[in-house]
Amino acid sequence: MKAVQRGQILPLEQYEKLRALLRPLFIAEKSRRRLAVGEHVSLLFENVQTVWYQVQEVVRSERIASEEGIEHELDTYNELLPGPNELAATMLLEFTQEAQRDENLRKLAGLEDHISLLIGERRQKARFDLRQVSTERVSSVQFLRFPLGGIDAQTFAARAAEGRIVVEITHPQMAVRTPISGVLAAALAEDLAQN
Repeated sequence: MKAVQRGQILPLEQYEKLRALLRPLFIAEKSRRRLAVGEHVSLLFENVQTVWYQVQEVVRSERIASEEGIEHELDTYNELLPGPNELAATMLLEFTQEAQRDENLRKLAGLEDHISLLIGERRQKARFDLRQVSTERVSSVQFLRFPLGGIDAQTFAARAAEGRIVVEITHPQMAVRTPISGVLAAALAEDLAQN
């Protein structure tokens, strides 16, 4: 997947004028790319549109005007894009109450060893960004990748239609399986076709 380029980032004042029109489109794109895995985990599968929107929003909220600052954000967020034959996602661990969140994030230490993508009978272990991994607690926002082991877009779509592509968490404190299907499966197959 091609990285977002500097020339694709709108100047701050132009983005401000267009934001009200663009925001609902990007919220819809993120919604179709989100997978609830159990009660407390969401995966947002990233693509060029989600990364572009994130960069624009950071530039807007932090009022970044320098070329160096914008390039830094591009470098940071382009890391979220999937490489060839893989899916990339931002994982959100969502606990509503602060005390509950802190306790559960500690209990879920080691989660990076317990998330996989099942493709039929084959298990593809998620790869986490090791800069975010701690032995004491898991971060509430994690970036991970699922290598697909050579599966192409057409096969991915067919397996998903059969209910045979599943995100699985096997942590002692959280065990859940959720299939990738419907509009999300179609979006991810589109991504794979472009890679």
